Amino acid sequence: MLALLSPAKTLDYSALSKDFKASLPIFQEETQALVHKLKKQSKGKLKSLMSISDKLAQENAIRYKEFGETFTRKNSKEAIFAFNGDVYRGFDAETLNKTQINYAQKHVRILSGLYGILKPLDLMQPYRLEMGTKLSTRKGKNLYEFWDDKIANSLNEEIASHKEKAIINLASVEYFKSVKKKQLNIPVINVDFKEYRDGKLKHISFNAKRARGLMARYMAIEKAKTIEDLKGFNLEDYAFAEENSTDTQLLFVR
Repeated sequence: MLALLSPAKTLDYSALSKDFKASLPIFQEETQALVHKLKKQSKGKLKSLMSISDKLAQENAIRYKEFGETFTRKNSKEAIFAFNGDVYRGFDAETLNKTQINYAQKHVRILSGLYGILKPLDLMQPYRLEMGTKLSTRKGKNLYEFWDDKIANSLNEEIASHKEKAIINLASVEYFKSVKKKQLNIPVINVDFKEYRDGKLKHISFNAKRARGLMARYMAIEKAKTIEDLKGFNLEDYAFAEENSTDTQLLFVR
């Protein structure tokens, strides 16, 4: 099975303390095509396109200008260690051992507006490009049309070698929309996280993001092999809510 995560806007490109055998993104040609397009955008255009501040627009204009055609240790970092948002603070890759990271390398995938899909140890150059960005290309008016069915087809190919054939959706709506479900020939298991507030179950966005990373972490620690294994998730007081779950929707509450 493969678990899908969204990327993070916040990045950490400080030195990596562990030595891992890095991999490379599979859609480098597509990534370079997008970078070529973005390099032509002015700082003002990037600001408008991405709805970001002048400072972030300047930062990303420089990023795309310096974006290399090859991925090296000097210009890149492994994706799972480079992303630094709520999801990745929950995953906390720095505290996992090599066996656990290698599990993630096989069972976790990160959706990306620029890279399409990333393995945890894929070398990644710094960027900002949300999947919902309306960047027009020869393939369409936005990134969903640009990526079309490439991501779904890649997942189909990868899952073929897995004994448990299922997609564990831990991604946001914005990013999972890039996976054309009609193209998938494998079931999708959606996972949600809620908590009791004033006696009612509520979805708290900030906490749910962290919980997605925690679930991916739990999978790596426990070397989860089946959907049933996921139901044992108990990090930070979460527990499986069987009465509110279905065969395609798993709910965890605290």
